[in-house]
Amino acid sequence: MDLHNLTAHEVGDLLRRREVSAVEVTEAMLERIEVVDGRVQAYLTRTAEQALEQARAVDAARARGEDPGILAGVPMALKDNLCTEGVRTTCASRMLAEWVPPYDATVVRRLKTAGAVMLGKLNMDEFAMGSSTENSSFYPTRNPWDLERVPGGSSGGSVAAVAAGEAYYTLGSDTGGSIRQPASFCGVVGMKPTYGRVSRYGLVAFASSLDQIGPVTRDVTDCALVLGAIAGHDPMDSTSADVPVPDYRAALRPDIKGLKVGVPREYFGAGIDTEVENVVRRAIAKLEELGAFCEETSLPHTEYALPAYYLVAPAEASSNLARYDGVGFGLRVPGRDIVEMYMNTRSQGFGPEVKRRIMLGTYALSSGYYDAYYLKALKVRTLILKDFENAFTKYDVLATPTSPTVAFRLGEKAGDPLAMYLSDLCTIPVNMAGLPAISLPCGFSQGLPVGLQLIGKAFDEATLLRVAYAFEQATEYHRRRPELGVA
Repeated sequence: MDLHNLTAHEVGDLLRRREVSAVEVTEAMLERIEVVDGRVQAYLTRTAEQALEQARAVDAARARGEDPGILAGVPMALKDNLCTEGVRTTCASRMLAEWVPPYDATVVRRLKTAGAVMLGKLNMDEFAMGSSTENSSFYPTRNPWDLERVPGGSSGGSVAAVAAGEAYYTLGSDTGGSIRQPASFCGVVGMKPTYGRVSRYGLVAFASSLDQIGPVTRDVTDCALVLGAIAGHDPMDSTSADVPVPDYRAALRPDIKGLKVGVPREYFGAGIDTEVENVVRRAIAKLEELGAFCEETSLPHTEYALPAYYLVAPAEASSNLARYDGVGFGLRVPGRDIVEMYMNTRSQGFGPEVKRRIMLGTYALSSGYYDAYYLKALKVRTLILKDFENAFTKYDVLATPTSPTVAFRLGEKAGDPLAMYLSDLCTIPVNMAGLPAISLPCGFSQGLPVGLQLIGKAFDEATLLRVAYAFEQATEYHRRRPELGVA
């Protein structure tokens, strides 16, 4: 049995029936990582001993007749901007290359409570700033479907690990599409929950009003299970919403007859690859075949989302990253005085993309420019949210491409930041509005995966999962795996 090809819920069922042990599953996954990660380069830190210890604890609980849950004993991994007690958390930056947090992020603690087995920490764009995982200070991660292409970003290590069979599920963070865009590039399922649905406590902040943690999985059922495990109010996070968490797995039924799906025309304009558009439109036609009512609609302020985002996000980043000065924690590069120490530490600790965004943000917040840029961007953000609110008076979900293109080649856009920023054209408006969205495989172009993005009402992840599940059951694109030349 090729255990690495199974989904998390399939492995969970095997474990509950005692057909395999958690230790056996963990050893199989560690062997898989050893075989393929030298080419994919998804992991920054591996925690094999800790994983086996956690697996043994799950096996012992089951031996005592306990049922620790369907995710217990199922190996997973975490994006390296989630704090893990006793395990280094680098954010793929020289600034935090040796930093070991003294506490767990809330989502990590909740997964541990559910019996999670953590295999390690995953590569990313430095401080989650990028769309390709080429901005990691350590090395780029490669797309398992084509090792000469990027996996997307910033959660590139998270999606590549799932696509390559190096973890059954992972967690990523999504600030402007950083879960959904790489999920599209690598042919897996990735969800950004509603802002406030999942606690951000213990997530190293990039842009606090945009960041959200979410699951990366092999199918929609796994997505529902993982979201259910990590969602819920957290008093440690002041932006955490005190809203009941439904049973997401109960929402998974293939019947979507009568649901109304809006198709915003702005997401199919200039910049969208023709074949990607064709694949997505065929996916929308499949939703119609399944009984949904699909209709073109408009979100008129969509074109302003990208420039507004690149004022709001860098502004918040410049504030959040001010703490990395060589004084409290992280890298310290000595100087003749404290000012030179600040300068040396930040110039050597941050990479080019992080510096670019800090400078953009500082400029937007500076005296004389705040009203002209940052304040205007916040007003545009409100207009974008109102567009969505108007659309959801008529539709249950919206359907769009996740990314305007398939995965591009390594280095193809590295020298053109603006071209790179356009990779998030379809995902950024969702973060600006704080809404939930899911990307799932819907076909292929040039032999590479294409993602369908479904956008939902605030705190209505259940409907998104229902539509995604119905589409998945009718197509099963998620069953296709990349060929890595190993069994």
